[in-house]
Amino acid sequence: MAINTPLSFSLLSSLTFILLTISSHAFSIEEASICDLQLAFKQNQLTSRKLVEFYIGEINRLNPILKGVMETNPDALFQADKADYERRIKAPGSLVGLHGIPILLKDNIATKDKLNTTAGSFALLGSVVPRDAGIVVKLRKAGAIILGKASLNERAGFMSIKAPNGFSERESLSSISRSCGSSSGSAISVAANLVTVSLGTENDGSILCPSNANSVVGIKPTVGLTSRAGVIPISLRQDTVGPICRTVSDAVYVLDAIVGIDYHDHATQEAAKYIPHGGYKQFLKRHALKGKRLGIVRNPFLSSASESESQAFEHHLQTLSQRGALLVDRLEIANMDTISTGTAEGTALLAEFKISLNAYLKELVASPVRTIADVIAFNQKFADVENIKEFGQDLFLAAQATNGIGNREKAALSNLAKLTRDGFQKLMCDYNLDALVTPGAAGIARVLAIGGFPGINVPAGYDDSGVPFGINFGGLKGSEPKLIEIAYGFDQASKIRKASYIQGFELHKNASFKFN
Repeated sequence: MAINTPLSFSLLSSLTFILLTISSHAFSIEEASICDLQLAFKQNQLTSRKLVEFYIGEINRLNPILKGVMETNPDALFQADKADYERRIKAPGSLVGLHGIPILLKDNIATKDKLNTTAGSFALLGSVVPRDAGIVVKLRKAGAIILGKASLNERAGFMSIKAPNGFSERESLSSISRSCGSSSGSAISVAANLVTVSLGTENDGSILCPSNANSVVGIKPTVGLTSRAGVIPISLRQDTVGPICRTVSDAVYVLDAIVGIDYHDHATQEAAKYIPHGGYKQFLKRHALKGKRLGIVRNPFLSSASESESQAFEHHLQTLSQRGALLVDRLEIANMDTISTGTAEGTALLAEFKISLNAYLKELVASPVRTIADVIAFNQKFADVENIKEFGQDLFLAAQATNGIGNREKAALSNLAKLTRDGFQKLMCDYNLDALVTPGAAGIARVLAIGGFPGINVPAGYDDSGVPFGINFGGLKGSEPKLIEIAYGFDQASKIRKASYIQGFELHKNASFKFN
């Protein structure tokens, strides 16, 4: 039976925090990268237990305000002790990568342990999954510590168009949090140093947008590159799982750990051809921008940008050019207005959602609900708890009204394929581009979503109020190696991200996070 773990204040964790951060001789955990932590492990400056205790203390201290973490794993310290033991005996793989590194998982990623997997809904509280999600199997094999589950928009934002960003009955994100897309809990937790790294999922913008809004790095992989098996779905045609981290290098280390074939997700067998021999970390090259052909799309993405963001974007284009990139400027994506409406995408997603969610629920070992119809009935029965009177469940009702992939859905899917072929894909091929560069993530996310294309968001600056924004690099399927080279080259050249207050976020009751 899954158990909800209370995030009560821990005196021991607070003392650990003080000892690790105030002492001039101690290793500083805040903003530490995976490489920093692994070096500290090797030099006996830090243990995985101390690292986990630090994060639990920070979660207890800040999560009542931020609400970025849904629940912590009661077995996290046991996993930390196991990692420390393996390191002491020099077990194979215990001195590299994600071994002993804590990670938060978005609460739609299944874990066969004491953690819940609910997509933020009470309807799935206490449900029992048949196995770890495919990516969790890979994380455990790499020695990562599952610290807990991150908050998300209920049902990954696919319950009601009226529900605000960050809304979930189990744990709604604070009004001061930088919510944008359903993986906001994963992004906020990393940004606030509540964990080393995290995983998010994206159907349309849910990794790129919260990363953009929280001054962190998000990688949306090519659809199928990472397994979706055991992830509460919206649409297998668009769903993907990717890392959200403070640096490009950390995100790449996580990506290396989670890509690959999973026989519970057939798409991974086709996408495996894109995975380079030797993995992705080999593309973390400081000077790899030289010779890269970058397409610059301004319209319509700059039309909604602030003056600070527009100025920063122009400055970053100069940086890319100075580092040897070849800029092909003032390009436009054909039929962008049609893509932006989301009409065809919405038609397809509603039918796909019903099919895929019913399949997920049917496979559960135990669950209060077995179909989307059951979920709708649950929400109506507990309308006060689920806020149905305020927000409704229009997307659920519309999905339930569909009847498989009929003529209407086939026409929508055909239209999406044509929009992709004549738009983004044609532009990339006609100009022989390595990547498309856009300010922010909200606009380009749909273009990448409907084609199953990858994208990387990197911190790009802060407006006059201290609110962060990012820059996005998008490419064709399987172009992660080039995107990593470009994103890492830009990140190393710009060094935009600022440490959060405490060193973190200024937690004002009536304001968003400010970065100093």
